Amino acid sequence: MNPAVPGRFETNKRVDMDNMDPTNGPVKVRRALVSVSDKTGLADFAKGLAELGVEILSTGGTAQALRDAGLAVIDVSEFTGQREIMDGRVKTLHPKIYAGLLARRSDPAHMEVLAEEEIPPIDLVCVNLYPFEQTIAREDVGPQEAIENIDIGGPTMIRAAAKNHEDVVVLVKPECYDAVIEEMRQSDGEVSASTRHWLANEAFAQTARYDAAISAWFSESYEAFPEHRVLAFEKLLDLSYGENPHQRAALYSQVGLDSNVLTGMSKHHGKALSFNNVLDLDSCRKLLADLEGPACVIVKHNNPCGVALGDSGLDAYERARDCDPVSAFGGVIAINQVVDVPLAEALHKNFVEVLVAPGYEPEAMEILQQKENIRIFTDEAPPFPDSREKDIKRVRGGILVQDRDGEVEQREMMEVVTKAQPSEQAWTDMLFAWTVCRHVKSNAIVFAKDGVTLGIGAGQMSRVDSSRIAIEKCRDAHSDEADDLLAGCAMASDAFFPFADGPMVGIEAGATSVIQPGGSKRDGEVIEACDETETAMVFTRHRHFRH
Repeated sequence: MNPAVPGRFETNKRVDMDNMDPTNGPVKVRRALVSVSDKTGLADFAKGLAELGVEILSTGGTAQALRDAGLAVIDVSEFTGQREIMDGRVKTLHPKIYAGLLARRSDPAHMEVLAEEEIPPIDLVCVNLYPFEQTIAREDVGPQEAIENIDIGGPTMIRAAAKNHEDVVVLVKPECYDAVIEEMRQSDGEVSASTRHWLANEAFAQTARYDAAISAWFSESYEAFPEHRVLAFEKLLDLSYGENPHQRAALYSQVGLDSNVLTGMSKHHGKALSFNNVLDLDSCRKLLADLEGPACVIVKHNNPCGVALGDSGLDAYERARDCDPVSAFGGVIAINQVVDVPLAEALHKNFVEVLVAPGYEPEAMEILQQKENIRIFTDEAPPFPDSREKDIKRVRGGILVQDRDGEVEQREMMEVVTKAQPSEQAWTDMLFAWTVCRHVKSNAIVFAKDGVTLGIGAGQMSRVDSSRIAIEKCRDAHSDEADDLLAGCAMASDAFFPFADGPMVGIEAGATSVIQPGGSKRDGEVIEACDETETAMVFTRHRHFRH
């Protein structure tokens, strides 16, 4: 919800609230039904209603909480003449409640029925639901406890009130309370049509989210990819623009997951994030989480362009930057060390879109903030993988859903397939190159040595082209030193080499060890080419395409 001024709520400009219905004016609230699980702000909200002369109906624990706060409350069971039964499973499911909610005040026939049945109208419903999502998030929860936390009366009241928002106010979030009470105070207890419409929108979104969580919980009992997949998302923030400036964009998080791309992040400085910033930030944090020791990752257009380990944050940054200085200009940078003054001074010399680090010395922050537009974040807790999260990609008219790519393979799972055995240094270089390669778009080739990427080839239709581009990147960045740097390096490929020409491009440039998944029909030819050049090659047995 986004209050524009106290008591008013923004609506989509395409919805002309004042012209939807000539009778759709403000509603005077005389009677409210309040029944909530989350009692945040409840007492103050109810006191505000009471001060405006609103009669309050309530149930169970909510009624007791309101009485404890010194408020007069009418029990729903007294209002309906029906006691709560079945351990509270049935308490608001009564015609008197739903007639009071659903009667159209502008329809004489509806109002005649209310008069005949002696049913007072209910003008406001304040309801939030049993904590189903929080309950199933616990590891020790059993099926019966989960079932008992499926709310029935709550969603039914919410939907009834939201359907009849022409005449009824519905609130489902404590964040709405203050704005609604303020509007009522300024208008002698009335709530405008535009506010009611916005609140109905919030109400239907809440019940949709609730049902999505229940549906997902049930479907997980049957299969990983059920016949129906219902997901709910909540907006985290509006973005400055989409992939291009003419595109609008926003970031949403999936309801029910424990973390998202911005979990643990605190912003200190700079412009609003763009669509591309978020993509690059996600890639940066994922790759950095796979590295140990002082490390730096620089991402440009959702591909790492420089990755390095170092003796310090400054050392790691300079080595990562020097892998591809041209691409590093305007990149997203993630460092797992506190930024001190020397590192800040080095970063300040470059154009940085987004900077992420676990902390900043005060003087270092002052240096970085001299540039108005750099977005500076603290990364206090890198998001951990959630086993329930699937990888989803949008296609026209639908989505592709798959398991998330697994963790990086351990050395013990890999197989040396050549006569030449890799040295310990070669193993270190290959494993580093392989870790980076998993985060590069296919076809992906990475050359690395001594904890730094030398060249990265990404997103090409030919693996040979990716190999050549990676070598060219190294030579462009290091000129006369490139051959010395490439000599004895490791070469990583995210998928198998279909022919020997791919690894030969790297071997001829100086690579002495190769790491790849294997699995080609021509693996024998590729192994033979490595044996002829005394190059060590390791098969990981798992590929890591990234499209």
